Amino acid sequence: MSDAQTQIPVTVLTGYLGAGKTTLLNRILSENHGRRYAVIVNEFGEIGIDNDLIVESDEEIYEMNNGCVCCTVRGDLIRVVEGLMRRPGRFDAIVVETTGLADPVPVAQTFFMDDDVRSKTKLDAVVALVDAKHLPLRLKDSKEAEDQIAFADVVVLNKTDLVTTEELEKVEATIRAINPAARIHRTERAGVALGEVLDRGAFDLARALENDPHFLETHDHDHDHHDHDHDHDHDGHHHHDHASDIHDVTVKSVSLRGGEMDPKKFFPWIEKVTQMEGPNILRLKGIIALKGDDDRYVLQGVHMILEGDHQRAWKDGEKRESRLVFIGRDLDAERLRKSFEACQAA
Repeated sequence: MSDAQTQIPVTVLTGYLGAGKTTLLNRILSENHGRRYAVIVNEFGEIGIDNDLIVESDEEIYEMNNGCVCCTVRGDLIRVVEGLMRRPGRFDAIVVETTGLADPVPVAQTFFMDDDVRSKTKLDAVVALVDAKHLPLRLKDSKEAEDQIAFADVVVLNKTDLVTTEELEKVEATIRAINPAARIHRTERAGVALGEVLDRGAFDLARALENDPHFLETHDHDHDHHDHDHDHDHDGHHHHDHASDIHDVTVKSVSLRGGEMDPKKFFPWIEKVTQMEGPNILRLKGIIALKGDDDRYVLQGVHMILEGDHQRAWKDGEKRESRLVFIGRDLDAERLRKSFEACQAA
């Protein structure tokens, strides 16, 4: 895409009221980080912008003295983004905050689907803020909390100072059970380095892999900084064990691994799966080895929207295997595994 250079990265920020979104947004709007961010929020009131920091404001847009702006979504998100794009002095990035309960999917889809918006912006990452203390309760009483985690590329596990080490381990295991592919950052007072949440390139498939060499290696990287004595079966599905002590989790991940795929079988299969199971699939990510193709093929999807691209050549000595992770509800793991394996090249 020729306009890739000029496309502005968009971060979608989700999380419950009280998880620390306001703290994070205030840091973006007030810290001296030398970048220009546009923050789109639902209500200014919730953020409580410090008047000393406002340089000028019109009805919908507040300009801050660190070069960032803050504006509200009134009406249509697309209209707001287009308005920002017409402003003099472009932005380095846009952050869209979704209300506590909002489903992040339609917001993300806006940046995937709308051609006009898409030519000017690109979805960068979905970041979920999670309150370490209250997450277990949230998961009991709301499907949205689970969806936010399932959908995230990055999870900021905040308020870690309010829980014990054991509670923290358990909360992190819960997050892993719902979404084994997300990066998790433990923080207090939303003190995550902005570079870890903004401009991640998680939806830019080639960059997602540069930033995160463990992209999809769910079978071991989630424990290498702990000293758990897990029995690993090497198919990458030990994380279901955690799910057994989390009674209410309805989202689960299915990790598939296989050899080289026959493109004539694989592509029709993945199209069909996403069309039929689309509503149940929150996210899917994959690196596929295609028979007769020197390049790694990288895929990701949101519900029924699927994107794929050749990424780079397989390196010498690199194992040419295919890996695919589905995160969703009511997924028939066995059927997915069998039909995936049936796409392997003879």
